[in-house]
Amino acid sequence: MNLKDLFSKKKSDPHCSVVIVAAGSGERMGADKVFLDLAGVPVLARTLKPFQDSECVDEIVIVTRTEKLSEVSDLCSSNGFTKVSKVVSGGATRTESALAGVSEVGPKTKLIAIHDAARPFITKELISSLVSCADQFMAAVPAVRCADTIRIVDDEGVITGDTDRNYAVQIQTPQIFDADIIKGALSYAVTHERSLTDDSSAAKMMGVKVHTVSGDPDNIKLTVPDDLIKGAAILKSRGES
Repeated sequence: MNLKDLFSKKKSDPHCSVVIVAAGSGERMGADKVFLDLAGVPVLARTLKPFQDSECVDEIVIVTRTEKLSEVSDLCSSNGFTKVSKVVSGGATRTESALAGVSEVGPKTKLIAIHDAARPFITKELISSLVSCADQFMAAVPAVRCADTIRIVDDEGVITGDTDRNYAVQIQTPQIFDADIIKGALSYAVTHERSLTDDSSAAKMMGVKVHTVSGDPDNIKLTVPDDLIKGAAILKSRGES
């Protein structure tokens, strides 16, 4: 490889660390969903594999509950997830857990991806697309267009306004950011006790323009028991069951 090729490779392959947030209680699922069996494999193991296999990912940090640290570490060891560098304790909120994770990535990290542990259907192709977009624009999230009509309702369920569905999207994870930006944004959000629904909200709060790439309708989050049935169907359609 000559110097020109080496320089090009370094430019096109930014060091990307992934933070997997697995510190939720699983209350709506009725169990710790990341350890549930999904077609013979724990959910967390299915979530980790695409990142382990992706050439775009250099490191993985997992954030979990303190009482699950050993169990998560054992799962990583037994499944050969060599990119997992640390397993750390999360906080009281998702934002606090995300901050705990981004604070532990390696010093060479240029981009940080934050992903829900309960989204086990992420693909290497979507990871690659997001890394490329974030490397160019500093903040990238996957988005899926809304097929249904969207309305705004009040606390009593009465429709109070309209939203043009041509501009409405459902946001997924992983969400990928410039490392310094997301560390600062999450730190600000936690310090000022901001309640956020996702990590891109923290970036937007700091004035960062968040770009979208086409998400994957199959990249669902396992939240309630019926989602496991949907998940099994997704795996079957991919020939992975």
